[in-house]
Amino acid sequence: MEKAKAVVFDNSGTLIKRYRAVKNMRTGKICDHVSSIDIVDYNVNRALVVLQTDPSKCIINARPHQTIHDFIKRNKLKTDVSYSSVDIDENKILDIIQEDPSQVADIQDTIKAVMDKHYNVQICSGSGFIMNIDTGIIEFIITAGGKLFKEVPMVIKELKNRGTEIYVASGDRTKSLEQLARFIHISQDNVCGTADSRQKREIVRYLKKNFKVMMVGNSANDLLAIEEADVGVLTLQQEETVPEKLYKTADVIVYNLKDILKIDF
Repeated sequence: MEKAKAVVFDNSGTLIKRYRAVKNMRTGKICDHVSSIDIVDYNVNRALVVLQTDPSKCIINARPHQTIHDFIKRNKLKTDVSYSSVDIDENKILDIIQEDPSQVADIQDTIKAVMDKHYNVQICSGSGFIMNIDTGIIEFIITAGGKLFKEVPMVIKELKNRGTEIYVASGDRTKSLEQLARFIHISQDNVCGTADSRQKREIVRYLKKNFKVMMVGNSANDLLAIEEADVGVLTLQQEETVPEKLYKTADVIVYNLKDILKIDF
């Protein structure tokens, strides 16, 4: 008997067109043409940390001149490592940045930059930072927002019509993915938030016990899951440069999400 089928999507850059504002804490400048994954990969001692709170409601209204460390501690915010090349005890994040002087105002700068471009921070990763594990310094602050690619509702509807189970596994903030699930009408039980590259691979591996699995992603954070899947798809609709290893690992490369409907798996 043939296995049922499942498609696992990344979120940022795959289901949504992402806009990212990155503040370099050394220079104070904000740019939008760099990849947070590439920044982390440039130094093996870096980790991308996601703040599990809504930037447009919580962070934007917080007292700007408190340190990020104090803000997290005072509000008992959950933090998760979204991407790193090394294993990190997430319970140690506050200890690592204890002496860092970065302020909530720095996060607010990036939130305003994203909202000025009219991107929705509630369906993307929200806000976070890249810290240096060795020095305990927050080197970059990031806020990302998104707009659903216009083809997504049609693609999701057609996959459902075919009896395909749909999952989302992403490094983005968990609550933002729950909001996304409501937008695209899939079960929130099928959404796995703040999943790093190893966790994405484990999700695909687990689903393969009962499904033939297609993984669709667009960044280095998806590499292991694309490799693990029965069919690994690299989507370039975000129009960003991706590592050469992703091209080599993917079974199929598409330039528009609707093209996955042509893949027979």
